[in-house]
Amino acid sequence: MKVFGAALAFLTVAASAQTSGDLVTLKVQGNVYLITGAGGNIAVQTGDQGVLVVDTGLAEMGDKVVAAIRKLSDKPVQYIINTHVHPDHTGGNDAVRKAGLTYVGANVTGNLTDAGVGAQILAQDNVLKRMSAPTGKQAPTPFGSWPTETFLSGRKQLFFNGEPIEIIHQPAAHTDGDSLVIFRRSDVVVTGDLFVTTSYPFIDVDRGGTIQGEVDALNNIMEIAIPGLQDEGGTYIIPGHGRICDQPDLLEYRDMVTIIRDRIQAAIKKGMSLARVKAAGLTKDYDGRYSAKSGFGTADQFVEAVYNTLSRKK
Repeated sequence: MKVFGAALAFLTVAASAQTSGDLVTLKVQGNVYLITGAGGNIAVQTGDQGVLVVDTGLAEMGDKVVAAIRKLSDKPVQYIINTHVHPDHTGGNDAVRKAGLTYVGANVTGNLTDAGVGAQILAQDNVLKRMSAPTGKQAPTPFGSWPTETFLSGRKQLFFNGEPIEIIHQPAAHTDGDSLVIFRRSDVVVTGDLFVTTSYPFIDVDRGGTIQGEVDALNNIMEIAIPGLQDEGGTYIIPGHGRICDQPDLLEYRDMVTIIRDRIQAAIKKGMSLARVKAAGLTKDYDGRYSAKSGFGTADQFVEAVYNTLSRKK
């Protein structure tokens, strides 16, 4: 019942924070904490070497995020990892980066006065491509928020605060630059918006997202997460939005996404148009739990994204 207690604590504190505008900080397990209320969920790992942050929330919440991190540790932020490009997860990059530093060897800092200023920002290469712009074009985000180090595919590994950390690219899923972040000793997985508890998935087709990539990513998380005693606890999962979860929570979500994908695929094979698929109510048995009231993650938006990415494969 360990995870139930954590989820209940999260929901109770988060409810009061919504009315006060404060951020909520909770210990997940091991060296990993959750900060919520700044946009997307933020994970923080602390230890003797310093602080590592996964995602940074909205730009306007940057100072509050830094203050919340300072309550967990007075050591500098050395690493920021972005799970994807969306501004509710990357907007605070510049503020959090400036609260940290990069350790460099020998006399590099002496020669390059800004070499040690600010934390490193790590992400899959497509995140940098979408935050920056070709020469002569206006970038959609300020330079200080861009990743300072990227990887192309597969995974990137770190060892920080005595813990192995893996950043694993999930191709063409919620976007084309999604990554999972795994804290192996703490046994915590941070998913970004590949998994949320507050709505249907937002498949960002304009930024390379596809339903099959989303299903593949959820299956990959399923293989990583291990349930605890009587399916409670074990590996904890921090979603992009919503409460702390474990593997059975993810299982329900993965099954829902897979079932809806299969229903829409069958409709496409019958020659049904997008309008007819939407009218058929193929998500109706899940809407009460998962459909957002507006914005990202509504049933209508999810069905359209699934239909368009499946139709594209024909």
